[in-house]
Amino acid sequence: MGKDLVILAYSGGLDTSCILKWLIQKGYDVVCYMADIGQDEDFEKAKQKAKAIGAKDVIVEDLRKEFVSNYMLPAIQMGLVYESRYYLGTSLARPCISVGIVNAAKKLGAKYISHGATGKGNDQVRFELSVYSLWPAGKVIAPWRLPEFFERFQGRSDLIKYAKKENIPVSATPKAPWSTDENIMHISYESGVLEDPSAAPPPGIYKMTRDLQQTEDYPSVIDINFENGLPVSVRIPSGHEKALLVTDSLAIVETLNKLGGQHGIGRIDIVENRFLGLKSRGLYETPAGTILHIAHVDLEAYALDREVLRIKKYLQDKMADFVYNGFWFSPEADYTKKCLLQSQDSVTGSVTVQLFKGNVTVIARKSLTSLYNQELVSMDVAGGFSPEDSTGFININALRLKEYARFIKQTEQ
Repeated sequence: MGKDLVILAYSGGLDTSCILKWLIQKGYDVVCYMADIGQDEDFEKAKQKAKAIGAKDVIVEDLRKEFVSNYMLPAIQMGLVYESRYYLGTSLARPCISVGIVNAAKKLGAKYISHGATGKGNDQVRFELSVYSLWPAGKVIAPWRLPEFFERFQGRSDLIKYAKKENIPVSATPKAPWSTDENIMHISYESGVLEDPSAAPPPGIYKMTRDLQQTEDYPSVIDINFENGLPVSVRIPSGHEKALLVTDSLAIVETLNKLGGQHGIGRIDIVENRFLGLKSRGLYETPAGTILHIAHVDLEAYALDREVLRIKKYLQDKMADFVYNGFWFSPEADYTKKCLLQSQDSVTGSVTVQLFKGNVTVIARKSLTSLYNQELVSMDVAGGFSPEDSTGFININALRLKEYARFIKQTEQ
């Protein structure tokens, strides 16, 4: 009888390398799965390392286009921002990776999927809820929640000892005193020296964006085109940058990451509420996502009906919670997505933004589907508006305020 097959979400780092060896020693055949979602990673080196440790095979899958087209840009379209500040770069990547690893598990006839997420974080929830939604019959091995694993390996020092004993290569360069998660949408930094919310981030920690002191001394003006709320092209007029029109979804993000990074755009330092109930401090840099979100918000206000916009705000906050908490594939998320996407039917047009010294400033917008009526709103043209109608409007709204004032006066006597 053959060994049970495990597909391990593998990063090439210390944790998942030790988990790989531990699973092999537990009697499993292990195939490592690596998703390329735009992180700075030497995939060939990681692949050879996994095979040297004993992996049966290593799958490296390029999911950058999939991630941008099916997760990142739809999140911009839906307006998803967790707790009004976090653009969900890590949260959106997890369901994308889960699709890839579940497909690999089904194709290879695996019995288990395993990962290196810790027992305190959000990723274990996001990853496993996605796996179970996509593969109800599947099973997950989460070593950091198994007593036989976490009692043996208390922390990094125990893992390093184990790695040396088992001849697992350990990086010669000292590990940064914080953890990072990177993809084409963002880089996050947390833990270690960042766990004290009162401590300023160490100098030089950010990788995607320049410090403001090193940013360009001139602004960049660009046009972003949307169709039904989805970013479809970016035009950079000739000026300080070379004139460029970008229409490929992946290239749009890459272009705006580079340009936004040059202007120091997209950094935040926040304390957020994890799904498990813990608060955590995180640093994020999301250049392209920040630029696209600000432009999209402006076009929505221009194009959408006022009450639709307010209902959408409620729904997008709910959807941001679903994504952050790992429910991308849930029935409530499916329903909310449909509502949010329907709201975007009229959100077509272009927004001109200026990028300069960490700021994204909207300076113009155009749309043939906007509800904006220049003649109606003009101070110089009547445009079918009867000023005397405002008198009744004000009087009706004043009734409630007059009654409240009368009540307050009575209670004070």
